[in-house]
Amino acid sequence: MPRLPSTAPPWLIGYGLLSPAIAIMTVMMAAPLLAMVVLSFWTQTGFDIDRSFTLANYWTLVEPASEPTVWMGVPFPLEYPVPAILLLKSIVMSLIITIAVIAMAYPMAYFLAFRVTRSKALWLVLLTIPFWTSYLLRVFAWKIVLGFNGAINSGLKSLGLIAEPLSFLLYNPLAVMITLVHAWVAFAVLPIYVSLEKIDRSLLEAATDLGDSRWRRFMRVTLPLSAPGAIGAALLVFIPTVADYVTPTLVGGPGGTMIGNLIQELFLKQNNAPLGAAVALCMMLTVGAAVALFLWLIGFRRLRSRTG
Repeated sequence: MPRLPSTAPPWLIGYGLLSPAIAIMTVMMAAPLLAMVVLSFWTQTGFDIDRSFTLANYWTLVEPASEPTVWMGVPFPLEYPVPAILLLKSIVMSLIITIAVIAMAYPMAYFLAFRVTRSKALWLVLLTIPFWTSYLLRVFAWKIVLGFNGAINSGLKSLGLIAEPLSFLLYNPLAVMITLVHAWVAFAVLPIYVSLEKIDRSLLEAATDLGDSRWRRFMRVTLPLSAPGAIGAALLVFIPTVADYVTPTLVGGPGGTMIGNLIQELFLKQNNAPLGAAVALCMMLTVGAAVALFLWLIGFRRLRSRTG
């Protein structure tokens, strides 16, 4: 990196320090994304790719149909409704996963921040134990636990609570959500813990001196001040799980298919990479719009609370 003169403005020095990271992000992230955008405007038949500009792939995704396809009570008036259905299904599943992860991670982070007084570093290291093994091994472990002859069914049968193994534990959306919740809880604990750790304890003492109960103090002080960490953790979980395809493939079965599985199939099995790129871009735009709406609602609510 070239040496900047000592009289350079602060913003230029800042960009100079960031330049290596910006260059890496541009090469490793922006370039593949740009390539996928270009690819989405091509067409492919078998192994032959037509590189002429066309909107055919996007028209395939929005082409109206005379008879709508109904899924879970929601009509999809599209000739090719599979991407829209799987996208909605993936978003709903990811919302449930995110809520479950935050509900489990917040008490753990609260315990670390307010109850653990010694050896906090050891507790944080213990949180990373799941990361010491491969993600695939953890998914296969859940496959063994939830399987037809797995730990749960074997345990219930040995206790005499069931006569036949429960078949609804595996190869369905429930199995996917359980596995993903387990995989992402540890990720969510850390940002929430950081927000809780930064809370000035004198504010909690002041709330107690003013007569607040523990619950009221938590709702008025602790929860609002830790909200940025919880929001960050929610986004950290929601965005990747929408496009996950490994977990649905291993434990989801046909009923647990998500939008990532469709993109994988279009790229690797149907030899239709341009359509797969178009589906991926539409998924990214939809998820980005959902995240932007969520952040806007959070900001709007805060503004109303301040002005009201």
